[in-house]
Amino acid sequence: MPSRRIRRAWLTAALAASLAVTGLVAPAQAQDVPTGSSDPTVQEPLTTVAAPPALTAAGWTSPGGTADASDFTMSPGALNSETTTRVARLDSVLPKSGVQNLLAGANRTVTPWCSRDPFGTAPDPDTKYCLQSDDSTSPEWIPQGFTGVSDAQDDELWGTAGNIQLFASYDGSDPGRETDPDPATGDCTEAELAADDACNQKGVRITFVQSRTNPATGSPEIKYRHVLLGWTYINSADHVSFDGLHASEYPIQKGVHAGGIVWYGNYLYVADTRNGLRVFDMRYIMDLDPDGDPSTHDAMGADTDGVKTTADVQDKTKVGRHDNVWYSFGYRYVMPQVAAWKFKAAQGNPAGSYACVPTGAPKASYISLDRSTTPDRLIMGEYCRPAPGYPSTGRVSSFEIAALEGRTADVTSEGWANYLPLTNGGAQGATVHDGTMYVNESKGTDEPGQLWRYGWSTDKQLVTNGRLPIKTARGAEDLYVDRGTGRLWSLSEHRPGSDPDCTANRDAADPVGTDYCQRVLYGHKLSWLDGQP
Repeated sequence: MPSRRIRRAWLTAALAASLAVTGLVAPAQAQDVPTGSSDPTVQEPLTTVAAPPALTAAGWTSPGGTADASDFTMSPGALNSETTTRVARLDSVLPKSGVQNLLAGANRTVTPWCSRDPFGTAPDPDTKYCLQSDDSTSPEWIPQGFTGVSDAQDDELWGTAGNIQLFASYDGSDPGRETDPDPATGDCTEAELAADDACNQKGVRITFVQSRTNPATGSPEIKYRHVLLGWTYINSADHVSFDGLHASEYPIQKGVHAGGIVWYGNYLYVADTRNGLRVFDMRYIMDLDPDGDPSTHDAMGADTDGVKTTADVQDKTKVGRHDNVWYSFGYRYVMPQVAAWKFKAAQGNPAGSYACVPTGAPKASYISLDRSTTPDRLIMGEYCRPAPGYPSTGRVSSFEIAALEGRTADVTSEGWANYLPLTNGGAQGATVHDGTMYVNESKGTDEPGQLWRYGWSTDKQLVTNGRLPIKTARGAEDLYVDRGTGRLWSLSEHRPGSDPDCTANRDAADPVGTDYCQRVLYGHKLSWLDGQP
């Protein structure tokens, strides 16, 4: 889709020149020109960027070999304290909703075991959830990260609510992804914006899913609801406001990919590929439509200026505060970022490339949680495609997750790191459970993905121990262990018609073919996986 961004009347020539130099992206239809450290285009985390090192294999050992664990060290985001202040101020203006209330009003329906089939010749999963057709086929929202209440709580309950899953999607139509840093190229006119709200840079959304019994009918159902993630800032009118999530270091990173998420206690950790982690808080889910009737434009609170405000969740073309009205790209719920962790080492991975340097700051391509160890730990790894001079297949390491709640001092990894034993790289997700590392390898749109199972040898190498990869969905993404049901969950990212390989199965036994690019959430039984050769 051509890259486009909304034309802003307030964008002065000086600001345009500044953005062209820095590669920063202005917020969609902001009311006032942001100033100073409240510039919403500067979002945390923001790891130091260095020139890619000369083509070399220095630091590289071998697929499965040990890597330098110190490269994973993270520092607190420089704006953490200011972000806390901004979120508190936003909290004084906008009403909140708890997770259970949000789920009680979930407005979309999952269909279990529909005919959509991203598996093809791969074995069927133990269970499969199909999203509504617009979410399954949307060119705008691309699903990536996966977590759930089994990560969040040891008893797998959020209060009295169970069977909750979350997945993240990034804005694949983000109009700033290709034309930055020139803010004048490819901008949407007001008329184009009104006709196609995808002109907006919406960033990332989180989807809450729950399997439950309908209290009115007594029948089982699976419902879900989308929540927009936000970044707070103070504009030149001294109003607190928010924007969608953006990456401000184009061309190093084009948008926040949200390739992995972990819900742990009150906090939601979202992977920011080139930078580290963004942190959100389940206690701060803002509700812009408390009465549940979008047409009423509910009253909100007043900021420090004392001016009363309202909210409009019908207009999908605006975000943040405009003329004393709050907008959120049409979403009822917004969850603002509360903190960040950034890599301490400089980010020297080559821009616009899937190749990875073997040392220095890694990519936070995906994250997951391992509750089978003491203490609980966050697993982090890289998506890499080896290239000449860059042989890395991707590194993986872990952090004691409780240490990430401090936010005042550096957090080091648990002292181990490995290169993944994938000849061609392509890891989209990895997690560890009971000593086994599970890794989803993407094979693109033309064949099923592969799920690998690794262990550690006595000399600390990652090895398969002779176990073969298990075929799984095309476009297999992040991994999540549901301990109560004994399932390893993932989701598929491709949509019908997105690639020629998505149109039909080329198997001679099925000359007509079926569309293998279909988005589903799915779970394999761990006991079944571990029993495979």
